[in-house]
Amino acid sequence: MEFYNREKEINDLLGMIRQEPNLITFIYGPINSGKTVLMYHLVENVLPKQEERYATFYINLRQYFVTSQESFIRVLFNLSEEDIFSRVKEMISKGISFVLNYHGIPIRESLLEKLLKRKEINDAFEFLKNFFLKLKRNDIKPILIFDELQVIKDIKINEPLIYRIFNFFISLTKELKLCHVFAITSDSTFIERIYNEAMLQGRCEYYLVDDFDKGTVERILKGKGFSKEEIEIVWHYFGGKPIDIVRAIQMRNIGRDIKEYCEEKLEERKNWISEIILQKEDEKEFFKKIISLLKNFENNDSIKYKKITPEILFLIENNILFADPKKKFLKPQSKLDLLAIRSFLKEFNV
Repeated sequence: MEFYNREKEINDLLGMIRQEPNLITFIYGPINSGKTVLMYHLVENVLPKQEERYATFYINLRQYFVTSQESFIRVLFNLSEEDIFSRVKEMISKGISFVLNYHGIPIRESLLEKLLKRKEINDAFEFLKNFFLKLKRNDIKPILIFDELQVIKDIKINEPLIYRIFNFFISLTKELKLCHVFAITSDSTFIERIYNEAMLQGRCEYYLVDDFDKGTVERILKGKGFSKEEIEIVWHYFGGKPIDIVRAIQMRNIGRDIKEYCEEKLEERKNWISEIILQKEDEKEFFKKIISLLKNFENNDSIKYKKITPEILFLIENNILFADPKKKFLKPQSKLDLLAIRSFLKEFNV
């Protein structure tokens, strides 16, 4: 996806990175709000322009089928014959600032196999700690980024793997001040769960990356040649959802009528939401609770909640609603979802 202006978010994240590591930072927000694109842009285009030296390790868990501790360790590392520290010394000798970008921690295959044979994840964590210490001694700031960390939330050994990982993150940040740790997720229930997790209280920061505001959408579309009327149509149907804005631009570029395209997408979304909700029609009490919850959005874009109830959980897990645990509000995942919910309620008169 093309990167559009996120000046505030970039400045906020740079401000965090320039400080001494102290907290785990969870980057969260509705689905397709641009979290991954933002972090890639930060790593590939913004950090290289800074005076400090960085080493970033980006681990995208959505790309892998992670079902066990062993498979998680394999994803954590990236097989490489490169001696990273020889490269570091060469670049330092030139007196330049630089960013080393890796997808996973570079490691030789023989060493990875030794770590896997020990069947103890703490050995992998000890290797990582020493690796980051060596980087820091070379005046390089390590940054560890996990995308879609919730993928491993249900993996257990003797205890949930996620808790052991959180303890390691706390050690890297709050205790050792060794490495910045960012975890990206679109899973509202995961964020809600960890937000209320006692072991993480005072050890985490939660940073919301939301959809674009109207001013940003107007600037983007005006720059792409959209008329004022077309901009209003796109904003009405799609709000500031980045992926929908990009698709609208693509459709206009191939000659599609914007209003016709937007109405088509709304009908598709309404049908999709209808199918999900009507599956629960036979569970009469639960169905009533779902409908009662959705009716709150007939006249509201967002509502407050006190706790995640089964009907809220159902709608979140089906990517219809988004929950923000910091502010305790619920809203549809997109403007299109909001309009589709209203259309569904009207059509089925429920």
